[in-house]
Amino acid sequence: MELLPTVWFIAIAVLWTGYLFLEGFDLGVGMLMKLFARNNTDRRVLLNTIGPVWDGNEVWLLTAAGATFAAFPLWYASLFSALYLPLLLVLVALIFRAVAFEYRGKVDTARWRTIWDWAIAVGSFTAAFGIGAALALTTTGLPLNANGDRQGGPFAWFSGYAVLGGFAVVAFALVHALAFLALKTDGEVRHRARRWFVRLSPVALLPLLGWMVAVQLLSGKTWTWALVIVGALAAAAAWALARKGAEGTAFGALGVFLVCATASIFGAAFPVVIPSTLDPAFNLTVSNASSSAYTLGLMSIVAAVGLPLVIAYQAWTYWVFRQRVSAAHIPAAHGFLPAIAAKVLVGHAASGGPAAKHARHNARE
Repeated sequence: MELLPTVWFIAIAVLWTGYLFLEGFDLGVGMLMKLFARNNTDRRVLLNTIGPVWDGNEVWLLTAAGATFAAFPLWYASLFSALYLPLLLVLVALIFRAVAFEYRGKVDTARWRTIWDWAIAVGSFTAAFGIGAALALTTTGLPLNANGDRQGGPFAWFSGYAVLGGFAVVAFALVHALAFLALKTDGEVRHRARRWFVRLSPVALLPLLGWMVAVQLLSGKTWTWALVIVGALAAAAAWALARKGAEGTAFGALGVFLVCATASIFGAAFPVVIPSTLDPAFNLTVSNASSSAYTLGLMSIVAAVGLPLVIAYQAWTYWVFRQRVSAAHIPAAHGFLPAIAAKVLVGHAASGGPAAKHARHNARE
């Protein structure tokens, strides 16, 4: 097995692990906007926990996809063309979610907020499910022919593994968000999040554990089976620590579970990057799907310089915004007058007339 393709396979697995860990909790927070929060103040607390970091977390998704495109172009082409429809829905969901974060607070009405709350919740669910389904299929198989093209219609990718992977990431994101909220908030939201985590985690982590076992049954190795056991123990430890109120270590134990999950799944699949369900001879591997040695070598130099800087900057961001958020930190909601409307009203006020006093008053507001 060639060294550089193997190194870049590991690097892509690490990037997906980083994405699921960081974006996992903020996708979960997005879903909890409708499942967990009881009022507008709760929702604003939730939004403030991820407000400074959610867009930085999505960089891991772009980097994972970009690294796959550059290091393994056939892997990228086969996966993204075979899953064109679901990945398009993921893209639309991420766009609506991003817009909702920006637009939600622009108008102080319950109806306006409700629309964007649903956009955040549904967008977060769709993105989590779609990404989970895509990752599950790249480790369990797609109907690819000898050229790496999908055989069948636009839904030929749909299978039980896709559903399992989708719900595995959705359920993990929800409990990961609860662990994050218990660590990041204070007051009633913090205590409620910890209670929900203790109640839900034994069930919600089962789909991801099931995905781990399914891949092991297909192509597992001794060391990847060992990671499944370690991951299960880490999940149990996270639950026990949360019961004791050790929120930081519980969050860390959940991270260990995720690392074990991704390492066991990608490790069991290696060296195959996409198995073909039509014929094992059509499998895409790290050898036949990779770029040239020159390309991989150049990428390695760039990554060695750039990746530590990106990680350091993101770590610094989390350190700056490390304080807990509570309802006491949330100011009263209020409307605002767009700048263009304010100029129009000021102009009317300056021109005099019966509406001048009212215009001046509105401009000040």
